[in-house]
Amino acid sequence: MVGFETRQKREFNPTKRLLRRRQTANDLLGCRGTRERIQSLQANCPQGKLSNKASVKAMGRSFENRKASIFKTAGQKSKLYSKYGRLLYVAAKNGVPDPENNPALRHMIDRAKVEQVPSHVIEKAIEKAKGGTGEDFAPVRYEGFGPGGCSVIVDCLTDNVNRTITDVRTCFTRTGAKLGMAGSAAHLFDHLAIFSFKGDNGDQVMEAMLDAGVDVDDVECKDGQVTLFAPAGEFSKARTALMEAYPKLELEVQEITFHPQANKDISADDVPMFEKFINLLNDCDDVQDIYHNAVLPE
Repeated sequence: MVGFETRQKREFNPTKRLLRRRQTANDLLGCRGTRERIQSLQANCPQGKLSNKASVKAMGRSFENRKASIFKTAGQKSKLYSKYGRLLYVAAKNGVPDPENNPALRHMIDRAKVEQVPSHVIEKAIEKAKGGTGEDFAPVRYEGFGPGGCSVIVDCLTDNVNRTITDVRTCFTRTGAKLGMAGSAAHLFDHLAIFSFKGDNGDQVMEAMLDAGVDVDDVECKDGQVTLFAPAGEFSKARTALMEAYPKLELEVQEITFHPQANKDISADDVPMFEKFINLLNDCDDVQDIYHNAVLPE
């Protein structure tokens, strides 16, 4: 009988069990969202009792979401660093590993800094190029037509062309897109150097470029923003001319890109497949840049 009375005194108490479980969850996860979720569930339960199953489910779901977000962010950063590591390495190896005497390398360093690539990643790639050994990367370009009939150019940097073409072709095949021959889509784009910065006097910028002997395609001025378009081969010359004319100028955009001559509207039905297509290409390690003329519905 004594044993029975002891068991009665130690009978399961859901409220105390909840408090212990909540404290453990807070200690392990330190997640405010988890605490709020448990409090909400407890408030909606009769007599303030929250079942063990509901408590575990709430904590588990919150932890999985948090873990997935962390892994996704880490994966995106890792791919970004890998991408610029390759680009910097190739730019330094094909020229001289000195940004002051290598405009291509200087441009790539500026791009990397805009993307918040750490300095140690930049320095490591340049030091690797100085050593004269390492992977032998080569640029490869693929063209075709994506979901909805949009034109697509995919620029890659690879040390294994067979692997790269297989990966890219798979992205096209899985989304009903069509991989074309060289030149099948490029003629629908202009290869341009683009600079964008705050300002309101496009004529003055055009005059400065002409005085410096820069071949300019167009200068647009809209909403307090000046955008300069020049042939891709004029990138370094145009950048130097801008910085000499406006020493304190902060360039918000400075890149060489493929600009579509005409846009292609994508229907709402084609949007999911188009997004899948772009995501698959972005997941390919060798893919560096993707250009398209698609316009998604708002």
